[in-house]
Amino acid sequence: MRDTSDTSGTEPSGRRANRRISRLSTVIALSTSALLSVVGPTHAAPAKDPLPADIPDYQAALNAVKSADVRNTVCRFLRTPVPTDGAGGPVQTIPETAEPCQGLPVFTIKDPVALNEITPAFAAGTAQALPAKAVKLMGLVSSLSTTVNGRDATVMLAPTHGGGWHLAAVRDGDSDAAYAGKATVGTLVFTEPQIRGWYQLKLLTVEALNDQARQGLGGRASVSLSDYQKLVKARYADKLPGSDYDTKGYSSGYGLQRTQDDASSSTLLLAGGSSTALVLAGGAALLLRRRRASTG
Repeated sequence: MRDTSDTSGTEPSGRRANRRISRLSTVIALSTSALLSVVGPTHAAPAKDPLPADIPDYQAALNAVKSADVRNTVCRFLRTPVPTDGAGGPVQTIPETAEPCQGLPVFTIKDPVALNEITPAFAAGTAQALPAKAVKLMGLVSSLSTTVNGRDATVMLAPTHGGGWHLAAVRDGDSDAAYAGKATVGTLVFTEPQIRGWYQLKLLTVEALNDQARQGLGGRASVSLSDYQKLVKARYADKLPGSDYDTKGYSSGYGLQRTQDDASSSTLLLAGGSSTALVLAGGAALLLRRRRASTG
């Protein structure tokens, strides 16, 4: 008699359907693999680079440097001869021109990068020797895509009250943007403007990026962040805002403040010296402070 309890030769219809789907998927996968081996790998369209998370309102900064107004201002700067009077010379007003970029070589303004500086509290020794306490975003800088009429230039952006960015100044040379652009993932680049030193901060180690920075580190290539704080405290603790050094005018720089207060926000001023700059009268606080620091 046949044992009717043996069901090994039978299979539910649902399970058979699942096995057919599995085999079909395997065939499709193998076919696809074979096809790719013939035609080569496919390349997906590259994703758009994300905006820097550490720079607020970065899209507004991009819009600013790509705007016609900023480009025209840069052209007016490049058309104006560099003053020969040097530091302390007269500040000249740049006249309006209908087509400031006409006849100049074609150029673009690169995407802005962060301009970081040491904080007053860190220099005073009152803040902890931590990256978030030691370094602060002060503005943005951009350089030009090419040299124009033998000159390089840096576009400086300052934060706008209430959000966004606006043009603060245009300076001769592109070293600020070049050094600021050396920042990598996980590192910060910052400047000590008083000595024109540029540094890279890797975790808690400060590395010099130029000769001025190496001199600022006592001839060393790198020091710990806490040792760097001791150095800047010795240099600046008695020269910070409100100190006798500041109130007696030793850090007054080129004395642009009166001209800026009297001028309209659309007036363009050209200041001479080692950091020749075109200044927008209504938005030059950042540049004025940096020039004071550099000459103090």
